[in-house]
Amino acid sequence: MIYRTGAEWRQATARRVLLFGMSGLGKTTLAAMLRAAGGWFHYSVDYRIGTRYLGERIADNFKREAMKVPLLRELLLSDSVYIASNITFENLAPLSTYLGKPGDVARGGLAFEEYLRRQDQHRTAEIAALLDTPDFIDRAADIYGYANFVCDSGGSICEVVEPGDAGDPVLAALAARLLLVWIEGSAAHTAELVRRFDRAPKPMYYQPAFLRAAWEEYLRRTATAPDRVDPDAFIRWTYARALAHRQPRYAAMARHWGVRVSAEAVAGVATEADFVALIARAIDAKA
Repeated sequence: MIYRTGAEWRQATARRVLLFGMSGLGKTTLAAMLRAAGGWFHYSVDYRIGTRYLGERIADNFKREAMKVPLLRELLLSDSVYIASNITFENLAPLSTYLGKPGDVARGGLAFEEYLRRQDQHRTAEIAALLDTPDFIDRAADIYGYANFVCDSGGSICEVVEPGDAGDPVLAALAARLLLVWIEGSAAHTAELVRRFDRAPKPMYYQPAFLRAAWEEYLRRTATAPDRVDPDAFIRWTYARALAHRQPRYAAMARHWGVRVSAEAVAGVATEADFVALIARAIDAKA
């Protein structure tokens, strides 16, 4: 790790961290708090994916839908209207909408092969956005004078790396420049995330082998044809399994590449000083 002791972290003139873990445990909230405190550059991997790498595809998807409406079709063909994504750090709905859900097209689903194609696009984009992180560290310092840097990674980071591989190119590039910090949720957090997802299921990225296995099992259990699957029912059924699949991968990332902090401790962080103290304790605990 780039900080060997809590004291070294506390005394550092440049603090650089990457936050990872399940979506909904406070990564973006914590990064936003540090940004608001001043002196911290906030790099969002999901925002980078949705703008730099999938921005055109997202806008094209909007246009494809707009072309189904006669008035909008006419205006688009005459270049009279402009359609673009308004993605932000806090609102990633345009990216989620593009990823979509597999199942019945009449219920807002995508054909499974198209869904897989978009999942693969996301995987490529996520790896690229993660590998852009070191460059943004340098740009943040060179252009804006920020010595401190927080990378707000997506919940699917553990799906696009091999945590137990000491030669993983993405993790090696990140760990060389940042301290990787796992925000670890409890069983109660997992249950709450599942309940929240059940109320409002949203698209997410899955590892290809896991996704194919889940799809085949769901079709078999429900005796449903692929083009008749309820998209929301499928991703609800898959979500809790995905969290269980990710947990050991997050743990391996923390074990081999970084440190862990509890979601409860993160919830108690109100200031930059609180955050610095929390990470210092985590580094010393790892040592």
